[in-house]
Amino acid sequence: MSFSLFKRLQTLLGCSLAVATLLMSAPAFSASDTLRVATEGTYPPWSFKDSSGNLQGFDVDIANALCEQMKVKCQIIAQAWDGIIPGLQANRYDAIVASMSTTPARRKQVLFTNKYKETTSSFIVAKDSGITDVTPAGLKGKRIGVQRGSSQHQWLTANGYEKSSTLVLYDDTRQPELDLVAGRVDAIIGNKATAYSAFFKRAESKDFMFVGPELKGGVLGDGNAIAVRLDDTELCNRLNTALEVIIKNGTYDQIRKKYFPFPLM
Repeated sequence: MSFSLFKRLQTLLGCSLAVATLLMSAPAFSASDTLRVATEGTYPPWSFKDSSGNLQGFDVDIANALCEQMKVKCQIIAQAWDGIIPGLQANRYDAIVASMSTTPARRKQVLFTNKYKETTSSFIVAKDSGITDVTPAGLKGKRIGVQRGSSQHQWLTANGYEKSSTLVLYDDTRQPELDLVAGRVDAIIGNKATAYSAFFKRAESKDFMFVGPELKGGVLGDGNAIAVRLDDTELCNRLNTALEVIIKNGTYDQIRKKYFPFPLM
């Protein structure tokens, strides 16, 4: 049973209502209810498949913790990034827990919960590349690897990098790292916490470094949040309530420490 079966109170409820109001205004879910959650599945340590093909990662653990708090079953679905919002809009799942940045453009397509983490973006280059200037002028003529449709891709486009550099687009975040190591691209840009906890934990990263300022805001968004359909204010409210609880009771921090030695909020 999906959350679309529940009556939406969009004329009465807003996603920022207080917990007390939520508890009075919305019916309880039964144990048979299922929340269908999409995540990317190819974005370690946020979401990835283990050797048995099971989805793991920070976002997966957060989704499961929220479902447990909401007393619903959690069905987690792997979905390629470039189709993740269309899949939500087509009702293939009820929510997206996939480290999605809350950009102005996405706010026109989905309804976001309160943010559940904040991260920045950064460029990575080879230590012997001589690259220190990562402005469009500094990267003129260079090949820049980035995940297709990501916030970083939008940021590069918005700041005119494609006019002076070649943007090499990928469907996941692992392939650009491999191409950087192989010398097929000169620089990559992505989530800094992701790179720290994935790429820079591998031996292949020893000859590479972050370069330039930490990037955030604008098309990079103001933190990461869970996305639901624009009219699903009830589910948004319930997720906010559950999120507040797992942050206060320490569950969130237990999950965070499993993957990161530094705060995300």
